[in-house]
Amino acid sequence: MISTATILACIITLSVSLLLPLLCMLVYGLRNRGQGIWSAWLLGAAGFFVPQILIRSPILGALAANAEFAAFSQLHPWVFGFSLALTAALFEAAGRLGAALLMKKRLTSRRALAAGMGHGGIEAILIIGLTYINNLVYILLIQTGGFDALVSQAAASGADTSQLLAIRESLQNLPSGMFLLAGYERLMTMICQAAMSLMVCYGLHKKRLLPWLLACLGVHTFLDSSACIRNLVGNGLPQTAAYGIIYLLITAAAAFCTVMMIRILRSWRAAERERVIPESDC
Repeated sequence: MISTATILACIITLSVSLLLPLLCMLVYGLRNRGQGIWSAWLLGAAGFFVPQILIRSPILGALAANAEFAAFSQLHPWVFGFSLALTAALFEAAGRLGAALLMKKRLTSRRALAAGMGHGGIEAILIIGLTYINNLVYILLIQTGGFDALVSQAAASGADTSQLLAIRESLQNLPSGMFLLAGYERLMTMICQAAMSLMVCYGLHKKRLLPWLLACLGVHTFLDSSACIRNLVGNGLPQTAAYGIIYLLITAAAAFCTVMMIRILRSWRAAERERVIPESDC
């Protein structure tokens, strides 16, 4: 059976990663009608989906099947982890820039923020939201006794049941706080994603793209590289301490990004108030 605390943690994380991005899009779009919010959100979402899901992930999947690549990842975990972080930053920066360029004729602060919300929102929905829908379905099956039947059916068909058994093991034995931390990490990441898209858009708007693009790459690489701290587990660093450091770094990145967003929006909106902004959507 699954503990009530774990079930509640999964529901909270699902709400943060699936319902919150959609609710924010809806409220922000309704409050800024006629300013191109919906199309900007979709462009921002495409800026994540196309380079990350359609291009980078299949490339990594193909490389993972290569024995030499797999061996390198095991022998050089720090280099491998940093490479993953850097490539994620590069691919997603390209997506952010593409979205900003498509909005260039009407690149406003509100649309730039909406693009950032779309980028971070679709990532949260696809990576965490869908996963936690599956988790809750598995929890329901475990609680009602249907999970064993599912495993038996899979085994009878000749399928590998190890992944199903590992999921049950995790849901039953992992501390509920681990599931809750996934929601916290996604909330902090969405803040960072919105800020990074805003940086790129602001750089394009101010005709100083390179420094802001480099700042975006730096923040993103730092954020994703924090996961490499897990390599120290078993080498003198307890698992709880490793996760504590990782979440501290993620929180620091989110705090920095929040300050950057406030400063950029204040400056940009002050400049916008000095001129007339067209109200039609793209």
